[in-house]
This record gives sequence, C-alpha cells and structure tokens, in this order.
Amino acid sequence: MNHTRRFSIALAMTVLAMPFGLPGLAQDRVDQDRAEERLDALLLDIESLGAEVLQLIVESDGGVLEESEIQMYLKKPGRFYWETLDPFPELVVTDGDTLWNYQPDLEQVVIEDWNSSESELAAQLLSGQTDQLKQEYRITLADAEDIEFDEFQLQPLAADSVYAGIRISFQQGELDSIHLSNKNGQQTVWRFSEVQRNLELEESLFKFVPPVGIEVVDNSSPP
Repeated sequence: MNHTRRFSIALAMTVLAMPFGLPGLAQDRVDQDRAEERLDALLLDIESLGAEVLQLIVESDGGVLEESEIQMYLKKPGRFYWETLDPFPELVVTDGDTLWNYQPDLEQVVIEDWNSSESELAAQLLSGQTDQLKQEYRITLADAEDIEFDEFQLQPLAADSVYAGIRISFQQGELDSIHLSNKNGQQTVWRFSEVQRNLELEESLFKFVPPVGIEVVDNSSPP
C-alpha cells in the first residue's frame, strides 16, 4: 500500500464551434452515461468480496520492478482487508472508522482515522464509491468483441493527477484486473483471481488487535 494518488476556451471560439461541436459533445455524454451505468451495474450486488491479488509494479520499459501476492476481503459499508503475503508482509485493515497498518518486519502498527476519500482505488471501487470516481475521472467503456468482457477507461480530469490513465477490466461480470498508469511511465497492475462475492465475513476480520510487544503508533482521534 505504498503507492498512492490526486486536476478556457474563449467565448467567441465556443460560439463558433457550437454548430459542429454539440453533436459530438452530446454523443460523448451518452457514452459516458452508458459506461457509468454499466460500471454501477457490475458493482451493485457486491455486499462482500474475497479475492487473491497479484500486484505488479512495472517500469516504463516493461520490466517488472516488484511482484507481490495479496489476500483481499471487503464488506460494505466501509470494511476493507488488504494483506500482502509475499515478498514483504504487511496488513492494512479498516472497520470503516479506524485504519490499522501492521508491518511485521518492523514490529510496528500505525493506527489512523479511516478516510474513504483517500483510500486505495481498489477500496473505493469495490466499496461502490463510483460517485467519487465520476467526479475525478472521465469514464468510458471500450468496445470489445467478447460480450463477456468489459474494459473501462478512466481519464483523470485534474491536470495535476499522478495518473495518466486507469483501466478496469471485468470478465464474465467479475473483476479481472486494474491497471494504474503513472505519468512517469510506471504502472501498477492488480490481477484478481479466486474471486468470491457475498461471502459470510465476520466483523472481527476487519479489526486488528496488536500482538504483545510491538510498537503502537496511534495517530487516531481521541474517542
């Protein structure tokens, strides 16, 4: 979880362009609405989710800089579990109010207030926070010959976004992959497998009890 993210034409020119630009703009809006509705539909009936995740950090020349194996769980509203198993163990978990970041190698846990607006894209997306995505990205749906495959292109609206673009793919209605392209040419790729939706997940999974003897850095607000 070390990679995180976050955008005049003169009036005369606008008027001159209107006879030609409006149909294109109207079609563009239709395409965006279609893409947003399809993305909402794919996420609508997810109440909980479990998946194995392969995370790749890819350099601009295509070489793999880092490869990680992750176990992910999610439960609405706001619970998220993201455990890096290999090569560097780390756990990030939230119950929707508090965030725990446990790093076994450092024998340390950092506790903070949970801020969904600053969460990883995967957490926002799978929690159904598409309204926030719509405010920050232009969402379009790529045409595909395979009717069971959906690929969404997300173009940042903010000029200062760290991302050049994002691709989100679904296969047979299940999340398949997320590609984050940074402006420096580096990519983060999440590939999802063994996806199981609407699991019975205990609330205790989304709370963390620090092991005895580790350092606790508590930056959360007082109760």
